[in-house]
Amino acid sequence: MQSVPAGLAPPRTSPSGRLPFALHASILIALLASSSAPTPLYPHYQAQWQLSSLDITVVFSAYALALLIALLTTGTLSDHVGRRPVLLGALAVQVASMALFATADGLTTLIGARVLQGIATGAATSAAGAALLDLEDPARPGRPALANSIAPVTGMAVGVLAATLMVRFAPVPAITVYAALIAVFAAQAITLVSTPETVRRRPGALRSTRPRLALPPTAAHALLLNGAGVVAVWALGGFYSSLGPGFTRLIFPGGPEYAGGMVFFTLTAVAAPTVYFTRRMRADVSALLGSCAVIPAAVLTLGALHLAGPVLLFAGAALAGFGFGAVSQGALRAVVDSVPAREKGGTLASYYVLSYLAMSLPAIGAGALTAGFGLRAAALAYAGCVAVLATVAVATLTASLRSRRRAPSPDTHSRPATSNYTSTSPDIPDTLDTPDTPAPDISVLATHNR
Repeated sequence: MQSVPAGLAPPRTSPSGRLPFALHASILIALLASSSAPTPLYPHYQAQWQLSSLDITVVFSAYALALLIALLTTGTLSDHVGRRPVLLGALAVQVASMALFATADGLTTLIGARVLQGIATGAATSAAGAALLDLEDPARPGRPALANSIAPVTGMAVGVLAATLMVRFAPVPAITVYAALIAVFAAQAITLVSTPETVRRRPGALRSTRPRLALPPTAAHALLLNGAGVVAVWALGGFYSSLGPGFTRLIFPGGPEYAGGMVFFTLTAVAAPTVYFTRRMRADVSALLGSCAVIPAAVLTLGALHLAGPVLLFAGAALAGFGFGAVSQGALRAVVDSVPAREKGGTLASYYVLSYLAMSLPAIGAGALTAGFGLRAAALAYAGCVAVLATVAVATLTASLRSRRRAPSPDTHSRPATSNYTSTSPDIPDTLDTPDTPAPDISVLATHNR
C-alpha cells in the first residue's frame, strides 16, 4: 500500500469519503476527455480555415508542451497551498480554454486555447491525483494508484467518443462539444467548494514552483532500458491524436467524417483495460510485451496505407493501444519503484519530460513532412521510425531479462520477484514483492517532491 506523506490528512475510511474520491477521479477523467475532444473536429477546422497538417500538429503540440511546463512548475504546489485552491484555479482556466475553443476563429485562437488547456490540465492533474492518494482507504489498498493509472486513458477514450458522436449527431459540434465540457467543469467546481481539504497548508509555495528534474542512478538505468519503448508508444499516440483523422481520410476517403475520431478512440479504449490487466505483471515483461505489439501495429498501419483497408487501420490502432498501455504502465513502474519516496517527484518529472517530448516533437516533424512531401510519405516515415524504436526496445529488454536469468539475485528463492527493480532504500517498503500490489500512479507528477 502506498504510504501517505507527512503533513497530509489521515486516510478516510468512512462512507463520506466516497464522494470526494469519486469527484477527484471524475476531474481527472474530464480533464483528459477535454484533451482528446478536439481530435474529431480537426477535419472541420482544416476545411473551415484551410489549415495544413503542420498547423494541426502545432495546435496539438502546444497542448503537450504547455502541460509539461505546468507539471514541472506546479507539481508540488498543492502540497503547500492545498488541493482545493489549485483545482479550483485550474478548473477556472479550463473553462476559459473551452470558451476560447467554442469561439475560435482561426489558428491563433486554437493554439491559445490549447495552451490554456495544457496549463490547466497539468496543474489539476497533479493536485487531483495527490488528493486521491490522500483519500487512501485501508480497507481498499491501492485504489488511488489504480485510479490515477486508468483515469487518463479512460478520459481520452470518453472524450474522443463523446466528441465523435456530437460531430455525427449534435448541431454545431464545434460549439456543442465545448459547451458540454464547460457544464461538466462548472459542476465539478461547485461540488469541490463544499468538499473538505485533504492536506494542511505549509510554507514554501513559491519555491516549489521552480522547475526541477532529478533522476537517481537506478531510475536512470531503468529509463535507459525502457526509453526506446516509451518514445515509440508516446510518439504513436501523438500521431493518432493529431494526424489520425487526416490519415483515416487518406485510407478511407469515402468514409464518414467521424471515422477519424474513432481510430484514436480505439487506441485509448484498448489502452485503458491494458493498464488494469497488466498491473500485476512484472514491469519488464509488461514493457516487453507492449513493445512487441508496437511492431505489428506499425506494419498494419502501413498495410492499411497500401491496401486502403480501414479494417487494418483499426486493427493497428488496437495493437497500438495495447502497446501504449503495457509499455507506459510497465516502464513507469520500473522507473519510479526503484527510488525512495522523497525522489519520486523529480523522477516522475524526468519520465514525463521524455514522454511529452516524444508525443509532441515527432508529431510536429510529421506535420512538416506532410507539408513538404504529403501525408502518405510522412506516415511511412513515422511508422518506420516507430517500428525501429520498438525493435530496439524489444532487443534491449530481452537482453536485460536474459542477463537476470543468468545472474539471479541471492534472495531469488526466498522472495518472489514481481518487477525487474527492487527498492534498496530504507525509506520505503519494497512494494513490488507483494503480488497484489497495484501499479503505481502514472499521472501524479510531483506529489512527494520535497
